[in-house]
Amino acid sequence: MPKDMTQPDVRTPVLRKPDATDGAAIWDLVRACKPLDENSMYCNLVQAEHFRDTCVLAELDGEAVGWISGHMIPNEDALFVWQVAVSPAARGLGLGRKMLAHLIDRDVCTDATALKTTITRDNDASWGLFRSFARTIGGVLSDAPHYTRDDHFDGQHATEHMVTIALPREDEALRKAA
Repeated sequence: MPKDMTQPDVRTPVLRKPDATDGAAIWDLVRACKPLDENSMYCNLVQAEHFRDTCVLAELDGEAVGWISGHMIPNEDALFVWQVAVSPAARGLGLGRKMLAHLIDRDVCTDATALKTTITRDNDASWGLFRSFARTIGGVLSDAPHYTRDDHFDGQHATEHMVTIALPREDEALRKAA
């Protein structure tokens, strides 16, 4: 077959809940995904074990290539996404959106009416991901300054904007369709 007729090697990452044995691989992945804040390996280990139901690990050929850490916010029907990491080896596959969709489809997120995250103004990749995700699911995105440079970070970090995506509810969609 001529070279220009070959099919590209399209591999699909496996999405799953992490466990404690994934902590080191997650830590390595986050460190490779600048400008994400690097937490301790212990933090990633605890996330993978204690918050596994609201975290996603993506693997390609047995290698960690994607990670979302998150949790349900206490006393709110909202899922908070702490970090999204996609390895350079897996960029361009829409993996961030796929992991977010996988996460909000889990039973533990059934009652979530919103997805929340914080993003600094200069993080174009994160803004692009969450705007794209909101469009894809038909959600409404809003944002406001939340953790401010002077009030929360002692001038050491840029203001984090709370980004909220109102998640469409199936029953609302059914009423609108009727």
